[in-house]
Amino acid sequence: MSRIGTPRAADLARPVTRATRPRRALRAVGSPFASIVTRSSRPPTRPPPDIFGKTWHHRPVAPPERLALNEALRGTLALVLAGGRGSRLHALTDEIAKPAVPFAGKFRIVDFPLSNALNSGIRRIGVLTQYRAHDLIRHIQRGWSFLRAELGEFVELWPAQQNTDDRWYSGTADAVYQNLDVIEAHAPRHVLILAGDHVYRQDYSKLVRWHQKRGADVTVSCVEVPRAGASDFGIVDADDEGRIRGFLEKPADPPPIPGRPDRAYASMGIYLFDADVLVDRLRRDANAESTQHDFGHDIIPGLIGDAKIFAHPFSESCVHSAGATEPYWRDVGTLDAFWEANLDFTHVTPQLDLYDESWRIWTYHEQRPAAKFVFDDSERRGMAVDSLVSAGCIVSGGTVRRSLLFTNVRVNSYSTVEDSVLLPGVDVGRHARLRKVVVASGTNIPEGLVVGEDPAADATRFHRTDGGVTLVTASMIDAL
Repeated sequence: MSRIGTPRAADLARPVTRATRPRRALRAVGSPFASIVTRSSRPPTRPPPDIFGKTWHHRPVAPPERLALNEALRGTLALVLAGGRGSRLHALTDEIAKPAVPFAGKFRIVDFPLSNALNSGIRRIGVLTQYRAHDLIRHIQRGWSFLRAELGEFVELWPAQQNTDDRWYSGTADAVYQNLDVIEAHAPRHVLILAGDHVYRQDYSKLVRWHQKRGADVTVSCVEVPRAGASDFGIVDADDEGRIRGFLEKPADPPPIPGRPDRAYASMGIYLFDADVLVDRLRRDANAESTQHDFGHDIIPGLIGDAKIFAHPFSESCVHSAGATEPYWRDVGTLDAFWEANLDFTHVTPQLDLYDESWRIWTYHEQRPAAKFVFDDSERRGMAVDSLVSAGCIVSGGTVRRSLLFTNVRVNSYSTVEDSVLLPGVDVGRHARLRKVVVASGTNIPEGLVVGEDPAADATRFHRTDGGVTLVTASMIDAL
């Protein structure tokens, strides 16, 4: 036969015998589109090639457990609580909500839980906003609108709408309760509650599978912390099987993890609910007289003894970075924690690997030219060492050491920046010296200003923390 199926003259001349006669095919019983079977009682060892020479193999059938997990992920609705102010960050959140605060050079804090959900296979996400929401809304619209609504995928903004009565959100549980009509319209099987102001990488699909295997009604994701410093967290008391028997808010004597007397479980503010359990409990809480309408203070403690509620170790679903010494989770809610977490990225091996392409962090960022370093004289050299310098930055004859520069920062001649975090749009004047500072977005540092060398003077002019970090904002500079 010719390669496109036309018989050749030599083929037509051959006598038709039993050996040369083509086998007749029988259609399998069932659908008219079912597979073709031959009379041969001996199945071929491999599928025959088609006319193009390709061999087609049947794909293996996914195991039932994997199919059940896929179905559960499709039926999971993630809710990111992003309406908080974050008052412990002081002036950094005077104009924007804490989840919208820039982080790690080009991201926003809210990008981390959103990216975790997307990478985990959860593609139905609601972002609940309230305080100073404009910048956050703009970021979500520009950076997170690429999912296809036709496939039931979305990242939706859920601003406070006062659906239930004439008031704003009065707690984390109340924020979800006021959106019950929207939640029920999506008819989820599970609801995953996420804090919008923590930095970490977690595979939520492992959390969902863990929840399924135990037949849990509620699962609380927990990170191990030293028991000596656990009084700063909401602490989960769990038995040997992980079943929660107590939830304590900043206890003086935190209960240890069974078998690990020096460690305790701290709640990460991540809760996976069966949807019917969540809806029922929220309605009860809304009608209660004495409640703060908070998941950690009211909902979770109220479920203990009434539902199957488990503590999930974060170490079992954390996306680990190469070289990390422990699962990475940071609450960057204080200036000291924010400064430390950002400067960790300047280390040779940071605890959180943002270069890992297997678990990317997605964001929106404006298109800016590459960072630029100019002047190479003995007294004026534009340079940065052990630092992260973002797009749009110009280091013009200044020196940057162990620092993180966000987008569009300019460091002018003869100035020095050390151990500092400069947020987008900062301009450092000539001969200025900055050490261990966080400079807010859009701040212009005057020529010759020195910050970080005289603690008493810094505390008078700016905001200085107990950890020695100085916050400098445009309004503080204007007041000098």
